Amino acid sequence: MLDADIYERMLDTAATVAEPLRATIAAIGLIEIAPPAHASLAERLFVEVVNQQLSTKAALSIWTRIEAAAAAQSGTPRDLFVPGTEALLRGCGVSANKVRALHAIREAEEAGLLGADLAALPHAERSAVLRRIRGVGPWTADMAGIFHFLDPDIWPVGDVAAVGVLRRLTGIEDSVAVAARFAPYRSILARYMWRSRDAVPVTG
Repeated sequence: MLDADIYERMLDTAATVAEPLRATIAAIGLIEIAPPAHASLAERLFVEVVNQQLSTKAALSIWTRIEAAAAAQSGTPRDLFVPGTEALLRGCGVSANKVRALHAIREAEEAGLLGADLAALPHAERSAVLRRIRGVGPWTADMAGIFHFLDPDIWPVGDVAAVGVLRRLTGIEDSVAVAARFAPYRSILARYMWRSRDAVPVTG
């Protein structure tokens, strides 16, 4: 659970920005900060690459098909991220570029580039390392930082949902400047923006 002192700080800061932002955070209340859902960084990156530029529903559908295809071969998804499985992955709905990225992530892991030492690096340095892997861009590195390394101070400027909700609640176009006021808890701000987005029914 989010620390109560951090929550109060979020509310106080939001109150200096825009009342709708403060009210939204207050309505959501204390949020759960779940531990990393994946045992390894590579596994998180696999999922985030599939998620890129897709709705949550579409990405989950594709990942479910990957899991089913792997299970049919008595394996796990990572077992499919090797040369020779391109057609199978494409049949699951994975684009050709993403197939190459999944291969590159597995190769990086096997080369020892995704070790535990990355946890000790500041996000900017860790992001630079990750972005050397084919198909891993700033957004994917930010998601790994927020959800795998639990870094509390990342504003995912490339995330359409978080940025869009913050702009809507504040009426301010420059999300980076607004988010800066929440440092060192910009990741927490992003989590609230995502939670707010998920709470609003989407139509159309």
